[in-house]
Amino acid sequence: MAPNGVIEKTGAGLIVSFGEMLIDFVPTVSGVSLAEAPGFLKAPGGAPANVAIAVSRLGGKAAFVGKLGDDEFGHMLAGILRENGVVDEGINFDKGARTALAFVTLRADGEREFMFYRNPSADMLLTPDELNLDLIRSAKVFHYGSISLIVEPCRTAHLKAMEVAKDAGLLLSYDPNLRLPLWPSPEEARVQIKSIWDKADLIKVSDVELEFLTGSNKIDDESAMSLWHPNLKLLLVTLGDLGCRYYTKNFHGEVEAFRVNTVDTTGAGDSFVGALLCKIVDDQSILEDEPRLRAVLKFANACGAITTTKKGAIPALPTESDALSLIKGGA
Repeated sequence: MAPNGVIEKTGAGLIVSFGEMLIDFVPTVSGVSLAEAPGFLKAPGGAPANVAIAVSRLGGKAAFVGKLGDDEFGHMLAGILRENGVVDEGINFDKGARTALAFVTLRADGEREFMFYRNPSADMLLTPDELNLDLIRSAKVFHYGSISLIVEPCRTAHLKAMEVAKDAGLLLSYDPNLRLPLWPSPEEARVQIKSIWDKADLIKVSDVELEFLTGSNKIDDESAMSLWHPNLKLLLVTLGDLGCRYYTKNFHGEVEAFRVNTVDTTGAGDSFVGALLCKIVDDQSILEDEPRLRAVLKFANACGAITTTKKGAIPALPTESDALSLIKGGA
């Protein structure tokens, strides 16, 4: 809610989310290894797609740009985006490669471990020529991760999309979404994630990613500010069930989390990002107004918290009324 008690309006501007969408296979029981799992449920996933659906579910306008396999799973995922009100004009299909799969172990504490099937998967094969540049130019926010930087031709497509978005005056939003098993080495991951760092206007990292990128085991202001760059408008560090910290040129602080019964943390960060973006898309002055920013981050924390209360990311993404109920109950 805004300082006067009124929630910031969800913006009408388009938020384009770029990158991968895949199928997560999640064990039917928690706290077991993949080998021990008696069975798996298929769950649509992929951080950029989760963000797009999070925005749409909160009443915002979202589009997804990426590539899926021309297979049953790829068409199923495109259908899920459409069912959730996400603009599909940026989706491509590859006839030669499959939609990516990920087997995700849910440990007893709700945290995850991953095993990926991408050799190569369709998302990795997106080319610059396949980008819907008009769609990107029509947006106000361009959101992306780092998985699309791992291999060519997707890396070049990612860089081209970012360049077009920047030239068109979009706000660039970056959530590295570190998945170490997908990178050739931790060193390569660190170098490539940081290679586009200074292009972003808004960056969100988790506490684990902060440690990885800084090489420090301290989660403090000094460590966070070592990731600051001069063109950045907002740096966010999410702290799981401890909330989040925010840093701008003129102020910084912390917003505490909501207490919920956590079942599965999948998609919580994406829900948080989607909530933030749909509240600032039409009014970026919020980024310079600490009371209003804190209110938006409280809303984003509520959305992230709700997402942890069910298995799977997309089914657990909240509506605005869900988030407002939690805020009201937790106030």
